[in-house]
Amino acid sequence: MKVELSGVNKGAALPAASLEFSSGELVLAEAETAERPTVLGLIASGRMRPAGGTVRIDGEADTARIRREVALVDAPSVSEPPAGVALAAVVAEELMFAGRWPSRPAVRRTLDELGAAADASTRMADLAPATRVRVLSELALLRPGVTGIVVVAPDRHGGEPASWRAHLSAIAERGVAVLAIVGRPAMAALEPWSAE
Repeated sequence: MKVELSGVNKGAALPAASLEFSSGELVLAEAETAERPTVLGLIASGRMRPAGGTVRIDGEADTARIRREVALVDAPSVSEPPAGVALAAVVAEELMFAGRWPSRPAVRRTLDELGAAADASTRMADLAPATRVRVLSELALLRPGVTGIVVVAPDRHGGEPASWRAHLSAIAERGVAVLAIVGRPAMAALEPWSAE
């Protein structure tokens, strides 16, 4: 799968941007200000129509397919879990989105599989940034048909960018298309790796 954004814009909310991300790779895109990362993420995941430019998946303008196959992860004010909710509750909700029964044993099993059982009762606001990015990304991939993720502003939670980048790279190595939209400081910190 390859998603291509060519000259997409949304007025003052997003100046023209072009990028592409494909199965098996992690792409980092820089977007500044509070609003731009989310707007870019919404457009890249097929959830918002740009004012100008084009969005294509495998060469076709098929936003319905993009919405089915690309999950929007942790976008501020759109798909981010509430700060005060425990991780276990977020896992239960994501299991429902994935069409699975969110029983307590299923939630425990999922947390075990994700290596996050010790964080079950941790509030999302208190979760380590790298753990948050990894777990929310993996949960999004449980949804049927999802083969790509757009992670919005993982750097806003603090921590070392290299830590969550390593998790996203590992996910991409499994054949998933991964786009991470980050601010300038995180991009600068990750530049030695983004050239690889």
